[in-house]
Amino acid sequence: MASDGASDEMGMEQTVASGASGAAQAAPNETAATPATSAPLDVTGAAVWAGVSAASSASDGAEARDTPSGAERPSVPSSTPLTSPTPTPSTPAAPVPTASSPAGPEPVPVREGSDDFDRYYAVRLYQGNLALSPDGQQVAYLVNTSGQFNIWRQPITGGWPTQVTTFERETARMVLWSPAGDLIGMADADGAEQYQVFAVPSGGGAVRYFTARPDVQYQVSPRALAPDGRRLVYAGNERVPTDADVFVRDLDTGQTRTILANGRLNVPVNWSPDGRQVTVLDVRSNTDLHLWLVDAASGSATEVLPHEEEFFLVPGPWLPDSSGFYLITDRGREFKGVARFNLATQDLTWVLTPDWDVEHLELSHDGRRMVWVLNEGGASQLYVRDANQSALRVAGLPRGVIEDLTLTPDGRTMALRINGPTAAAEIYVITLDDAEAGAAPAAPRLRRLTYGMLGGLGADDLVTPEPVSIPSPDGRDIPAWLYRPRQADAARVPALLAIHGGPEAQERIEYHALYQYLLARGIAILAPNIRGSTGYGLAYQRQIHRDWGGGDLRDIEAAARYLRGLAWVDSERLGVYGGSFGGFATLSAATRLPEYWSAAVDICGPSNLITFARAVPPTWRRFMARWVGDPDTEADFLRERSPITYIDQTRAPLLILQGANDPRVVKAESDQMVERLRGLGRSVEYVVFADEGHGFAKRRNQLEASRLTADFLLRHLLGESVG
Repeated sequence: MASDGASDEMGMEQTVASGASGAAQAAPNETAATPATSAPLDVTGAAVWAGVSAASSASDGAEARDTPSGAERPSVPSSTPLTSPTPTPSTPAAPVPTASSPAGPEPVPVREGSDDFDRYYAVRLYQGNLALSPDGQQVAYLVNTSGQFNIWRQPITGGWPTQVTTFERETARMVLWSPAGDLIGMADADGAEQYQVFAVPSGGGAVRYFTARPDVQYQVSPRALAPDGRRLVYAGNERVPTDADVFVRDLDTGQTRTILANGRLNVPVNWSPDGRQVTVLDVRSNTDLHLWLVDAASGSATEVLPHEEEFFLVPGPWLPDSSGFYLITDRGREFKGVARFNLATQDLTWVLTPDWDVEHLELSHDGRRMVWVLNEGGASQLYVRDANQSALRVAGLPRGVIEDLTLTPDGRTMALRINGPTAAAEIYVITLDDAEAGAAPAAPRLRRLTYGMLGGLGADDLVTPEPVSIPSPDGRDIPAWLYRPRQADAARVPALLAIHGGPEAQERIEYHALYQYLLARGIAILAPNIRGSTGYGLAYQRQIHRDWGGGDLRDIEAAARYLRGLAWVDSERLGVYGGSFGGFATLSAATRLPEYWSAAVDICGPSNLITFARAVPPTWRRFMARWVGDPDTEADFLRERSPITYIDQTRAPLLILQGANDPRVVKAESDQMVERLRGLGRSVEYVVFADEGHGFAKRRNQLEASRLTADFLLRHLLGESVG
């Protein structure tokens, strides 16, 4: 979740970040720099799944197998492994502090009182991907230090960050670094999601737009630049609103050509190392993706692994000789693994087949070093492997979610952003130096670049959630995170059921300012991963398809009963909260399970599935019937599942927040709910943000939405207000 008050995205998963992968206002000179030393990390041998252990075998639907062990053997010379399963740590030399690299962050004055709202929201927020400079010495990222998400850059050795763009209305959504030194990105105005493509000098300056069509949504991926740095590939729906065609722009001449217009929703991902071909995703649903190889010169397109059955696949890094590429897929499996596709033989060889989802995948340009991340029950685990050596599990990172990572071409350095339950997302750099021949391997070293927690809160001031399992009515356990406030030791406390958006997304162990503030005031939080959530296998995820307001509502009731059964929870003071799909779930709970709730907060949630399905963005229309239902032929079914159908049963007071420019869940969804509630004389508070879309990108709006939410919940669950 990017920020409290900003809803999780409803719709397609973000599948093309980082090669295959997912703030308090302050002037630049107020940003703390990195510490003067970097810390060694531990690595341990990881022989835990097929494709890594020499005793395992690759299976799970592989069309072709590699060695008997199933382990990947890249066709490059073998070299000294990164480290051994039992490494000998080395002590890295500490850089000398300079004026631009102080020894650590300055202490932040704080107010007295652990429940001060501002302290929990004194956080710089990061979104989108990370991009390394061509020389690997700087990292670019998106942060809202200025009050809006802009591009900033910072040396990987630490030092002050520099703001590159100065957007106020626009929100920067993606960044990549060209060999010429320009930063290329995409941005939209006031949350409209009509992304435009631009370039700006890395040192700052005038923004130069490549596209200028506010009626068109363009998409650029982090690997959109050709190896020569002169051609940029991107997609846009300028020809037909429901489709996304693929274009190549010559950055020297400005000439733009269409290379794919196949009547599909296309997302170009990355170029082959020889610069001849582009991998293009054809998105048909979250669990049904197709892949095309497009010749950049002729535009001829060939589908990779053509199929009738649904499965997930996203292209990853190419092999150095352009003979094939890796991809993340769940073909024939419950979880997403890594396979290698050979262009000549059209064979798919499994490389990693874990019992958790692979989320990010990076490869050094010589093909020797592979880095990947597993989502292990909602927490991220980083792995590294050199050539045909054993996989190494990197220990010592902050526990949380690795939201993005990127690797330098030589494979020696990676930048990553980690978000944890008691520390908001920060950017780190890991150095993976090669050991000299005959020497003991050096331990990876970790350097923290950013310090975005400005409220003076430490881990001891915050609550780490406990993973719990809730029995569902059909016998399947519902995974959830339970946050217990310290006040629960002395008295029974109210509780909030927080439902994530998506719906094909996951509640994970990340920093939630709203959760932590409410916990400090004495309100427990239960954040379940109801059916339809990702991270627990394909079958679990698919249970939400064409079942909105069905099994998910039964899971919500099971979660409410679970809370009522906790001896330290006051069962008469339960609230429900969510944004986007979580908003729909909140409205469903408030109208169809009214006996459980004392308060409900909906942020941009659909209230009427018929009108919602008819008003979604044009590019979504192709999959709405399979995802939610057909509003033209299944109106009765959608009406039966819509919260507004049961509005007269509502008992709890509601707070509804909505962006006026929301293209995913249009304002009319909230308008009709509020109008009907007021007509029935029910308690409802309604706030519309004129310059926002789906969620809140601008810091001032995010703060206002969060304060309104917190105050509403405190009034109705505690009889108090925000101080």
